[in-house]
Amino acid sequence: MTWEQFIYFAIAAVLLWAVGAWAAWREKTTLAYTSTVIGLGVFFSFILMMWISLERPPLRTMGETRLWYSFFLPLAGIIVYSRWRYKWILSFSTVLALVFICINLFKPEIHSKTLMPALQSPWFAPHVIVYMFAYAVFGVATLMVIFLLVKEKSLISKLSSLNSQLDDLVYVGLAFMTIGMLFGALWAKEAWGHYWSWDPKETWAAITWFAYLVYVHYRQIPTHKPKLALWVLLISFVLLQMCWWGINYLPAAQGSSVHVYSMPS
Repeated sequence: MTWEQFIYFAIAAVLLWAVGAWAAWREKTTLAYTSTVIGLGVFFSFILMMWISLERPPLRTMGETRLWYSFFLPLAGIIVYSRWRYKWILSFSTVLALVFICINLFKPEIHSKTLMPALQSPWFAPHVIVYMFAYAVFGVATLMVIFLLVKEKSLISKLSSLNSQLDDLVYVGLAFMTIGMLFGALWAKEAWGHYWSWDPKETWAAITWFAYLVYVHYRQIPTHKPKLALWVLLISFVLLQMCWWGINYLPAAQGSSVHVYSMPS
């Protein structure tokens, strides 16, 4: 399996996800589930074959993490759809996944079997995979935030209950992010001899984690303002983007952070 074949799997998966999104709007629940799940199967089959071809988990470069993010977005979307029957969620998750797929198609990267010794730890793959799922859940939560902010006037009577549903997503995302951080600490201990080093990536990971924790605690205040809580979530997602790929452009991370995504040489 080579990266050049990605386009065929991507087109098939996106078409299936699009059918699932259309079915959700038409309230054809069975078709929405079936088409979305088959699309996920098609997309994951490429990830799996890349894994076998590279003889390592495809998690080394930024493009490879986008591959997982593109997979987890519709997965998170179908989970939300199954829980709350939001007709729009599959459309938004499909469009967002398509954006990341297009970035990978128009900006292909070199994918080799090279993997530095530190990344050969058994904790590396679960650390990144769990993190990517957390990122996808937060991505879907952010779509809900934008939806609620735009539709606030027409949903004002339901805003409190909708925020409660949003809380469930944040709890799931934060739980997976916490597990991912624990896996990362175990990986760091095995690879470098210490659990935490406060390099730029780890610092921004901590900032992001605390930002979502602020939302969780703020929501427990009886006099909290739902709209302000939504803005806290939106800012948290911006910080998450900084943690994921923004640090690649920080001078402090160049040559000093072991977490900066780069193409293997």
